[in-house]
Amino acid sequence: PETLLEAELFGYEKGSFTGAYTSKKGKFELANGGTIFLDEIGDMPLALQPKILRVIQDKEIERLGSEKTIKVDVRIISATNKDLRELVAQGHFREDLYYRLNVLPIHIPPLRERKEDIPILVDHFLEVFNQRYNKKVRFHPKVIEIFMEYPWYGNVRELENAVERLVILRDGLIRESDLPPYFFTRLDTSEPRNIPQVIESTEREEILKALEKTGYVKSRAARLLGYTLRQLDYRIRKYKIEIKRY
Repeated sequence: PETLLEAELFGYEKGSFTGAYTSKKGKFELANGGTIFLDEIGDMPLALQPKILRVIQDKEIERLGSEKTIKVDVRIISATNKDLRELVAQGHFREDLYYRLNVLPIHIPPLRERKEDIPILVDHFLEVFNQRYNKKVRFHPKVIEIFMEYPWYGNVRELENAVERLVILRDGLIRESDLPPYFFTRLDTSEPRNIPQVIESTEREEILKALEKTGYVKSRAARLLGYTLRQLDYRIRKYKIEIKRY
């Protein structure tokens, strides 16, 4: 919700909204004298954009529920995967804020255009998630080759999520056969895929693997998949998955 985002960025005073039992500094106050990174700035609600502009131009904020001006000196770095100029033309992004942010633009090519980074990123994510989950998972060279051919429309985050899921659900050496089926489905522009069906098929398979790995203990399978128990129960019913009893 917009109010929660405003409270997170600019802080709030006690009693300014339900649940505000104490006053709290926002991210801009906490970053005073340093740098703040605003990811997906293109999704910033239009009503909050003047407040961001005020931080840049006037170096000041007001907490939610307060009329007191607080001075802040913050360097802002922002990122987006949207065309901000197009959003400005559509009236979804303020033109003055766009020009204030667009002082030193840096274009980062999508992951599919810098495939040489994929093995390096995979090694990094493997190290992180092996340590986090106390595993010793490694990838067969063929898996890396498949990763190099995959388009990665979700960029680095999609790669990170894919590595984490494989570390969670597998042990030892990850082979080609361990990869979800969507890695082997080629995009054909003349014959569009039914994306929801592809996603559902993959999700059903991952749920089955998690259930088998945990002996069909739903609470453990939910933790592996990053679902709540309620979310897992819903998907078990949705995909008509039979729960085996041991």
